[in-house]
Amino acid sequence: MAYEALSRQRAEELKGKARVRILALETSCDETAAAVVENGRRILSNVVFSQIDLHALYGGVVPEIASRAHMEACSRVVDEALREAGLSLGDVDALAVTKGPGLVGALLAGVNCMKGLAFAAEKPLVGVNHIEGHVSANYLSHPDLAPPFLCLVVSGGHSHLVSVEDYGDYRLLGRTVDDAAGEAFDKAARVLGLPYPGGPRIDALAEEGNPDAFSLPKPKTEGRYDYSFSGLKTAFLNLCHGMEQKGEVLPKADLAAVFRRAVCTELAEKARLLLRDRAAEGRAPRAMALAGGVSANRELRRCMQAMCRREGVPLYLPEIPLCTDNGAMIASAAYFRLLRGETAPLSMNAEPALRLV
Repeated sequence: MAYEALSRQRAEELKGKARVRILALETSCDETAAAVVENGRRILSNVVFSQIDLHALYGGVVPEIASRAHMEACSRVVDEALREAGLSLGDVDALAVTKGPGLVGALLAGVNCMKGLAFAAEKPLVGVNHIEGHVSANYLSHPDLAPPFLCLVVSGGHSHLVSVEDYGDYRLLGRTVDDAAGEAFDKAARVLGLPYPGGPRIDALAEEGNPDAFSLPKPKTEGRYDYSFSGLKTAFLNLCHGMEQKGEVLPKADLAAVFRRAVCTELAEKARLLLRDRAAEGRAPRAMALAGGVSANRELRRCMQAMCRREGVPLYLPEIPLCTDNGAMIASAAYFRLLRGETAPLSMNAEPALRLV
């Protein structure tokens, strides 16, 4: 029987199985991560190999270096994930891999690795959208969470307000029209001379500063729920350069705190507008969730918690290790697609510009 037909048959057989274990691989950027997850909710293993040290010298991710590192690490992290879970490849029911969005070379390393494993082991394979994986990280941290709910997705390349209608079914309600929040944090960090990765460095330094030390303009967008951080980033750069031209020493902790507060306040404010509009329409959401690498930002978590308390809406936050790229979130997203019979053919390719909606 051809692989694709066998894959569909085995996926169909899994619909009635009490415990479905998925081995997943994530290689969209600079972390090679593998995990085994049961029923989309229970983590059996979660292994992450970070490339931060490889890219720190260059102040950012170098795609060619990332791709080569993924090729060298894929087999190792998959083996470690299986070992940590106490399983063999034959024991898992299906495989999953991130197919996009991300760096094309990095994605190809993971896609080709898992296509080969799926074919050799005669297991169904599921291709997963990386952003859907971030949303699904909340299912791992909160087994009681189920659609529908609203989700603020904040990462290096994305700032989205999404309505999660059902598993795998999304509506995009708001998005960034220029820079994403994570990208803005990274650029602000470079202005302050902070090492890579910039976002976490800004967050840590800001804890020591005064967020009211300076003022920055409030971004404006045509879309009611859309975001814009390019102007905020430019205003911050001009503030810093103006101080340097006057021979002043940059109060880096205060500057970091000011910029972090401005970005996080804007993120939470647009989410608040959406919650209030939905409530006024008689469609108050059951819950709000946060997802993406920037969901680890301490100020953003505080802003969202305070806002959701005021609006009377439960807020779900992924655990910190599940905020950044990991294989467990990919396995969780894959589980719900697998139950719908969605499997990937061996012709599946990387899709670096893949959209969630």
